[in-house]
Amino acid sequence: MSRFKAVIFDLDGTLLDSMWLWREIDIEYLGGLGTDIPDDLQKAIEGKSFMETALYFKERFKISDTVEQIMEYWNKMAMSKYCNKVMLKPGARELIIKLHKKNIKLGIATSNSRELTKAALSSREIYEYFEAIVTGSDVKHGKPNPEIYIKAAELLDVSPGECLVFEDVPQGILAAKNAGMTVCAVEDEYSRGLADEKKMLADYFASDYHIDVRRNLWIQEII
Repeated sequence: MSRFKAVIFDLDGTLLDSMWLWREIDIEYLGGLGTDIPDDLQKAIEGKSFMETALYFKERFKISDTVEQIMEYWNKMAMSKYCNKVMLKPGARELIIKLHKKNIKLGIATSNSRELTKAALSSREIYEYFEAIVTGSDVKHGKPNPEIYIKAAELLDVSPGECLVFEDVPQGILAAKNAGMTVCAVEDEYSRGLADEKKMLADYFASDYHIDVRRNLWIQEII
């Protein structure tokens, strides 16, 4: 029997190789406003929900558009890329199918919008595997607040202690740990410089989702 009844994935940088896309969008969006992307922007918005990020942009860059208009614009900019260019992390599909066959419940807890989340999962033909999808628009507080992971566990009808979470950034790892869950940090090029911090905060660390004798054999052992 698995020691976990549910596995919850963050989306961007964890399940999807998509963090590069958001840097491109930030550069394009701010460039249209005549502003260069600040060096500290990614750290400043890490873990924030889609709405919190839009509010941060509006206040920091003195944008006249409403928060809703900013989010709508970002959704339009990202939609085609999520459907056609963003790919799953190596081994992710195989792991999802394996977990599904073992009757382990699957969930998503992402700061992204519901529109982009559904588009990305549907285009990769894995949307139907997830019993619960919680996005930044479903909670009041972004990561590292545990609200999004607690809500995901409730929708999956499992206790936090029965959940294994995959996350790619410190704020997300902290959110899941604050919810009382076991966390595996996932390597991502965009947060490579934070690898030591991620390993310190998480219970496990995976270079990818492949399960074999060379790497990540522990995944098979615990599920």
